[in-house]
Amino acid sequence: MDMEERLARLEEQIYFQEHTIQELNDVLFAQQRQLDAMQKTLTEMAERERKLLELVAEKPENSLPPHYMPERY
Repeated sequence: MDMEERLARLEEQIYFQEHTIQELNDVLFAQQRQLDAMQKTLTEMAERERKLLELVAEKPENSLPPHYMPERY
């Protein structure tokens, strides 16, 4: 194998490695966007849960259900 062939082969390998690196970078970028969206959703859900727990904590445990109206009887 002469120098020209070796150089051509190395250039070819570098081209394919760069192509693979770019594909991996694109996939990684897409995954990061997906993780960011999931983190945002998780944060929103945690905030909703916190608010619901606050609402539940404010009401007495043994209160009558809203449809019960003792003045009717």
